[in-house]
Amino acid sequence: MRNEFVDELGALAAADERVVLLTGDLGFMVLEDFQRQFPDRFFNVGVAEQNMVGMATGLAEAGFVPFVYSIATFATLRPYEFIRNGPILHRLPVRVVGVGGGFDYGHNGITHLALEDYAVMRTQPGMTTIAPADAPQARAAIQATRDHEGPIYFRVSKRGDALPGLDGRFKLGGLDVVRTGDDAAIISIGSISHEAVAAAAFLAERGIEATVAVVSSFNPDPAEELAELLANVPLALTVEAHYVNGGLGSFVAEVIAEAGLACRLLRAGATSMPSGETGTQAHMERQSGLDAGSLATSVQQALSLRP
Repeated sequence: MRNEFVDELGALAAADERVVLLTGDLGFMVLEDFQRQFPDRFFNVGVAEQNMVGMATGLAEAGFVPFVYSIATFATLRPYEFIRNGPILHRLPVRVVGVGGGFDYGHNGITHLALEDYAVMRTQPGMTTIAPADAPQARAAIQATRDHEGPIYFRVSKRGDALPGLDGRFKLGGLDVVRTGDDAAIISIGSISHEAVAAAAFLAERGIEATVAVVSSFNPDPAEELAELLANVPLALTVEAHYVNGGLGSFVAEVIAEAGLACRLLRAGATSMPSGETGTQAHMERQSGLDAGSLATSVQQALSLRP
């Protein structure tokens, strides 16, 4: 997804001279084409993410649309105060691009695992937060927000293969249903949505039909659409490569509570800091119960316990 994202960013830059790209000494083998095409609009600021956001804030005040690119933890957590007091406070069009959300950098350990990034971003009402599920949706998200006046956080995964049923759709604040069923709903965000779709296929083999819906943005978010969907199912499972608190699971819990729905909620995601353990992305996701088999089993067991 990150390659396609940067490719689409290049197309945007070709059409809009305001677009500039800043990196914190990252993106090798990804950003070179942009650098070659637009050498005067590419800045490697070094390992100085706070300064990078400060520079982007100044550039935005001068009329540019800066994209700042780094690993998701470094893009959101290290310069958080600068993001809050710069582009958010002043409603400036700074685009923060966090690469490798969730367990994408599994072998690098907890310092590189972005498990709270969009929770932190969505707490700021002025920060639009977007986590595409696949590369086509990432491309669509860039184009759909090209004239967005305020700041945006893009969470961009390494994985980019197309999500079945999504067809590259993106609507800011919208909910995208990629599979329908009346027995349960699986609500997912980001590239882990592939496991949600696979879990629904497993459930169908066991006679359980589940809706799969993708949330791709907060601030705005699809609260009303989601409430309508959850009003018609007895059980919902949220799926996110993120801590279960503060992110998608918390958002769906808020919707259920505020709408007074009878839908039961299960949350799949990281429940504790995986310190002292590293492994592949797939291994780390399995450890948090985010693989398709674990998700399907959770739904099946919960439905079997219904009175």
